[in-house]
Amino acid sequence: MLRSMYSGISGLKNFQTKLDVVGNNIANVNTFGYKKGRVTFKDLVNQSVGSASGAGGGVGGTNPKQVGLGASMSTVDNVYNQGALQNTGRTLDVGISGEGFYQVMTAEGIRYTRSGNFYTDLQGNIVTGDGNYVVGSTTANANLGAAPATLPSGSYKVLNIPAEARNLSIGKDGLVTYINPTGALTTVGYITLSNFANPGGLEKSGVNLFSASQNSGPAANGTPSLNGLGQLTSGTLEMSNVDLSEEFTEMIIAQRGFQANTRIITTSDQILEELVNLKR
Repeated sequence: MLRSMYSGISGLKNFQTKLDVVGNNIANVNTFGYKKGRVTFKDLVNQSVGSASGAGGGVGGTNPKQVGLGASMSTVDNVYNQGALQNTGRTLDVGISGEGFYQVMTAEGIRYTRSGNFYTDLQGNIVTGDGNYVVGSTTANANLGAAPATLPSGSYKVLNIPAEARNLSIGKDGLVTYINPTGALTTVGYITLSNFANPGGLEKSGVNLFSASQNSGPAANGTPSLNGLGQLTSGTLEMSNVDLSEEFTEMIIAQRGFQANTRIITTSDQILEELVNLKR
C-alpha cells in the first residue's frame, strides 16, 4: 500500500480533532470566564530510505533521505488570555482583572473558576449558579495555606449575607461588606483567589470549573490584589476570550486541510487502480 494513504488518514484524524476544538470554542463564545482551547500537531516518525554519509575519498558527504509517515496530535491546551469585562451593574457579578481563579467548594472538593456570577442561597451563603460555596477568608492574607477539605476550616469561611443586609459591596481586594439594620458597616469576609505555577496544567472539569493536576502544581491561595493576584471588579463579568473571527479562520483552515487529505487518499486510490489495471 502507498505510504501517502496512511499519511492522509492521519491528517483526517488531526483536522477532525481541530474542528472539534474550534466547534467547542464557538459554542462557548458567551460562556462567562471560558478559556478557549487550541490544538497543535507534530509530524510522525520518518522512514529512512537512505542514510547520511561523510565526505572522504575525494567525494563529498550526502544528506539522509527520509519519507514522512503523516502527523499526529501534539497538544490540546487552554489559552488563558484575559477576557473582556462586561458591565452588568449587579453587585454579586464579580470579574477578575489579572491572574487568579475563584475557589469553590464542590462535592468532589475544591475546584477553581473564572466565572464570577454569584448568588445567595436560602441561608444567605454566597454560592455559584450550581450551588457550590464560594470560599472566603476571615482576614486579608497573601498566603492562606492549603485549601480546606471542608468549610469553615482555619482562616477559611463560608461568606454569609443576612437577609436584612443593605448596600452590599465587594471591594477590589475581595472584601465583602454591608450595612446592618442599625446603620453600621459590617464585614462579611474576603473572597479568596488561587493561582498556580503552571495554569496550563489545570484540567477542565465542566460547568466552568478547573481542577488541579500533577502538572499544574498546588494552588497558591490568597486574597485579591496581594502577591500577584488580580483585582476584583464588582458589577462586571469576565466574558469568554474566544475571538469569533479567529475561530472562523481556523475552521476554514481545518476544512481545507480535511479536504486536501481526502484528496491525498483519492489520488492514492487512483494510482492503485492504475496498478491493478496493468494486468488487463
